[in-house]
Amino acid sequence: MPHKFNRVLIVTDAWHPQVNGVVRTLMSTAYELRQMGMKVEMITPALFKTLPCPSYPEIRLSLTTSRRVERLIEQMRPDALHIATEGPLGWAARNAAVRRGWQFTTAYHTRFPEYVNARTGIPVAWLYRLFQKFHRPSAAVLVPTASMMRDLQNHGFSNVTYWTRGVDHEIFYPRCEQKPIDPANPIFIYVGRLAVEKNVEAFLSLDLPGVKWVAGEGPLGAELRRRYPNCRWTGVLSQPELAELYSRADVFVFPSKTDTFGLVMVEAMACGLPVAAFPVVGPIDVVGDSGAGCLDHDLRTACLRAVEISRSAAIQHAKTFTWALATEQFHAALVPLIPVADPASASPPEIAHPQKEVTYE
Repeated sequence: MPHKFNRVLIVTDAWHPQVNGVVRTLMSTAYELRQMGMKVEMITPALFKTLPCPSYPEIRLSLTTSRRVERLIEQMRPDALHIATEGPLGWAARNAAVRRGWQFTTAYHTRFPEYVNARTGIPVAWLYRLFQKFHRPSAAVLVPTASMMRDLQNHGFSNVTYWTRGVDHEIFYPRCEQKPIDPANPIFIYVGRLAVEKNVEAFLSLDLPGVKWVAGEGPLGAELRRRYPNCRWTGVLSQPELAELYSRADVFVFPSKTDTFGLVMVEAMACGLPVAAFPVVGPIDVVGDSGAGCLDHDLRTACLRAVEISRSAAIQHAKTFTWALATEQFHAALVPLIPVADPASASPPEIAHPQKEVTYE
């Protein structure tokens, strides 16, 4: 019988003001857990002094120690701990948990070995060994797709568990003012970070009919705007603004080959956009043979074929993704912080020096 958790603590290096799928996933998961009656607390960079990540200043790196994070965990008294990211906070929480004998789960949101390799040239194999070390003590490594599960298992990871993603159907839905596709002048759209690992230029450089729209920001933003002035650039948009933009476009193009999932694909499909992407981890699982998009090693071919796909096919497929289902999977994977033979006797960690409880929402 699944363990009953009342207080769940999530540790994450990815948080506001970052705009990405990891932050959106954690926000949605925390909301659903609260709807299930649980108290959810967060340890994020907002609690610490930070430094900008080299070459990526939008990402803030927390300046802290494992002992300080350990004290925060004690003060928050969770009965389940989830470490979401492999950054400074993630390592600090992981080391504290290992030192104290606390159980925890982790997640593999981002293919950092491939990302770092693309930016620095450090061999992927070296980086995977580092990430194996991070996740080895975890009771369950949560991953969003079956393809990603196999990929990590092939790299020597164990205890890999499936945790899908969802979409907020109250925000992302087809607008009534959607226009019919003009085959001679379709609108192709990309939404996401403008960074080398996202492979955005594979889309921008395509010879396609119609126009290209891009929503997002990142390290390559200025350079890409200069090189592709005929593209429409919107910058970062709110979720409702994105939903409006999706509804005015015809095809969502996802050129990344390094994502673990690709949450924006589901959001686009929920608004009626078929997807064009490469047949790689992420699109294979999210789109696959659903009929809601086209996957091809030739991205131009995928784009042109996706124009012919009905909006209704994309909308229907997106309905299979919900945050309620995803959060049930997340909750089922959680383990008691204190390992005990009888779950009924589990209790939160004792505070070494009693003090007023601190809550960080």
